Amino acid sequence: MAEVAAVRDMVRLFSEMDERHGGQHGRSALVQYLRDDVAPLCRGRFRTDEIRQQMLSAAGRGVHLLGWKSYDAGQQGLAQRYYLQSYALAVESGVPGHDGFVMRTMAMQGLKLHRPEHCQALAETGLNRAKGKVDVQTESLFRVVHAHTLAKSRQRQAAVVEAERARTLLAADCGDEMPFWALAWGPPAASVYSRNAKVYETLGDRRNAAEQYARAAASRPASYARIVALDLVASAEMQLKGGSIEQACATWNRAMDHMDGVRSVRTRKAVTGMRSGLARFRARGVRCAADLDERAVEFLAAT
Repeated sequence: MAEVAAVRDMVRLFSEMDERHGGQHGRSALVQYLRDDVAPLCRGRFRTDEIRQQMLSAAGRGVHLLGWKSYDAGQQGLAQRYYLQSYALAVESGVPGHDGFVMRTMAMQGLKLHRPEHCQALAETGLNRAKGKVDVQTESLFRVVHAHTLAKSRQRQAAVVEAERARTLLAADCGDEMPFWALAWGPPAASVYSRNAKVYETLGDRRNAAEQYARAAASRPASYARIVALDLVASAEMQLKGGSIEQACATWNRAMDHMDGVRSVRTRKAVTGMRSGLARFRARGVRCAADLDERAVEFLAAT
């Protein structure tokens, strides 16, 4: 188990770097570490089946992170290939729920790429592989993604019910330890709030969506710079669509405070999209929009 702990520590370190500096930072180093250090460990002989399971699961978490880094860099096909490899390792490990968690990630990717046709089945199968076998906080992560797929399938009532189940499970935390692979995006509460915001957004409830995005951002450690920024960007977009231009600009400024030093295609796209959304307000001479656009131009030039 000492080797398993070492692999987990290294993957955790790469995850922290990823959240602080973006997916384009350290990716080649992670590839080399998995290839040169982790792969030989996975091919080794194990004293017990338990150690073998945990090593394969830790390796799967590392490959999952490579998929996430590729996703953040805008390389969706490569991300999917890494997710499939991560899924194969999770299946081989036999650790309950881990394979379903990768299916959950693939459902999230499909939703982001506006390809919802297979996402509900992925999310539902992933949930079925985990429920009753994992702690309640981990199950809440499965259920909230399932809720999002239901919302995308226009099953409004079912989506609301499933989102409420996710919140209930989160509140019912019994103090059980979450598995290593379930902590891929940090605190579970922040992940549930952020995904619930997407449920509300899909259902057209912009006020609740903005509040949930803001709550997600406030629930993450400051070191999770990229995802805090993106949650705040999403909150600002909901505020703008609700007609609150000054509030949206203030939230966007907070988001950009977190973007310094982050190398991420997603943050660049978010800033570019922000400029497009503010264009009509700049044309009307709205001061906060003009000031924010100047900051955005400087950011894009620097990255």
